[in-house]
This record gives sequence, C-alpha cells and structure tokens, in this order.
Amino acid sequence: MQDKDLLEKELLIIKGVCDLYLHGTIESSTAEVHAAFKDALNTSLDIQNKIFNLMAEKGWYKMDTVEQTKIDTVKQKFANS
Repeated sequence: MQDKDLLEKELLIIKGVCDLYLHGTIESSTAEVHAAFKDALNTSLDIQNKIFNLMAEKGWYKMDTVEQTKIDTVKQKFANS
C-alpha cells in the first residue's frame, strides 16, 4: 500500500473519531465526561491537522479554488438573511 493511500485512510478514520468525540462532548451528562470528550476531541483534531498538513505538503490533498465572484455571492446571500 502506498503512503498516500495509508494517509487517506488515516485521515478518514480520524475524521470519524473527531465526529464521535464531538457528539460525545455535546451529549455528555456531567462536567467530567464533557471534559474528557473535549480533551479527546482536541487531541484528535491536532492529529487530523497534522495528517492534513502532511498530505497537503506532498500534494496529496487537492483543494479546489473558488472564484471570488462565487464567494461574494454566498457572502451576500447570508448577509441578507
């Protein structure tokens, strides 16, 4: 398996972990449980960011550029809401 494939799988897994920890944080019933989930979420977000940065640095995470007119249109739409 190629390094790129491994990092893609790791990124997908850590995104899922972040989602679980986020919901655990939101739904926790005590301050202690909330703090535990929140700490785990922050650690997972740090890991996700490191994987993303490594992939982006190697050109393995492609991001589409958006025309400024499209950005302005969306801004205007939400400004009017």
